[in-house]
Amino acid sequence: MWLSDFRIVLADRVIDHGALRVEDGLIVEVRQTPVEQADIDGQGLLLMPGMIDMHGDMIEREIEPRPNVRMPMEMGLRDLDRKLANSGITTAYAAVSFSPGSTYGHMRSYDFTSEMIRALRAHQAELLVDHRVHARFEVTFPAALSVVKELIAEGAVDLISLCDHTPGQGQYRDLALQAANLAKSKGITLEQARANLDQRIRDRKETAGDLSATLRAIAQYCALHGVPLASHDDDTVEKVVQMQALGAHISEFPVTLEAAREAHSRGMLNAMGAPNALRGISYSGNLSAREAHAHGLLDLLAADYHPSAMLPAVLVLGKTDPDGLAGATRLATRNPASVLGLEDRGEIALGLRADLIIADDTGVGHVRTTICRGAVAYSDGSMVPIRHRGVIRMS
Repeated sequence: MWLSDFRIVLADRVIDHGALRVEDGLIVEVRQTPVEQADIDGQGLLLMPGMIDMHGDMIEREIEPRPNVRMPMEMGLRDLDRKLANSGITTAYAAVSFSPGSTYGHMRSYDFTSEMIRALRAHQAELLVDHRVHARFEVTFPAALSVVKELIAEGAVDLISLCDHTPGQGQYRDLALQAANLAKSKGITLEQARANLDQRIRDRKETAGDLSATLRAIAQYCALHGVPLASHDDDTVEKVVQMQALGAHISEFPVTLEAAREAHSRGMLNAMGAPNALRGISYSGNLSAREAHAHGLLDLLAADYHPSAMLPAVLVLGKTDPDGLAGATRLATRNPASVLGLEDRGEIALGLRADLIIADDTGVGHVRTTICRGAVAYSDGSMVPIRHRGVIRMS
């Protein structure tokens, strides 16, 4: 299958009127000029690598769209899969949580999260894009180590991040704001919310020694089995140093510029959310992804909670990136592929998977077609093959 007359976004540059050939799900040829008798005429649209989302925590909302309104697991997975394909995401790491004490604790228990992971694995062959598992562990979760060992032994987890949502640090440095939010979400008084936060802080201090031992054991087990490890909400230089010493290669959503700079200096990759980059601000008042990008400290772009923000965020960052659109595209393609060990994808290059996006960059940007391993995973109907030779497979 030939796709011709596209602006092809390579890892280091953009070919203005290039052509690309796909055979057996792989990229087998890239040309600098259009070809005759192409299967699809791009008419100058963008042809980009499929995006790799290393952190998307949307799965819970698909299964439970409103509090205590549970939908069938299979339906939730299917709906999420379609949203990802429509957004140009061809590899998605579902960020599932083991954090029973959180606001969504009823969906982040050991039993329910394990059920989601196994359902995702069981239905993978029926889904449009490549789904993987990013297991998020609250460091105060007592069974964290045993669950990590269980999941890794099953081959059920592809990335692990260590989260600490103890009040007064990380994402929740502003105790007054957190108390107000907790009171609102739980329907309790402000005094009750403050007492709840104070108790959590005391509990964290009392178990600090045990938690440190658990963290070391988890890190060692991940390293032994080749599972990438990430930190989460790094807010201080000291925390970055601790996480890097444990073996974390990714700093997810650094809270401050100082933490992002320290992670970068230590060879860690900073991951931030596409919604943050698109809007230019963090919804929780923390570090702006655009500010991190301006300082050369943004390495990975994740959907976080809104997959359709990925393409628009790449286009926005491409306007200021030193390498233009190619540089901004790497944040959601080659960079995550590299750090996550996905050697068969992440850029438009010979021999790699034909995970591709056809998009236009008018307005906020629009995904026209998503191709995963050479098969059409999504199309808005605008890209009609010039001639039909049985080479376009509709999933």
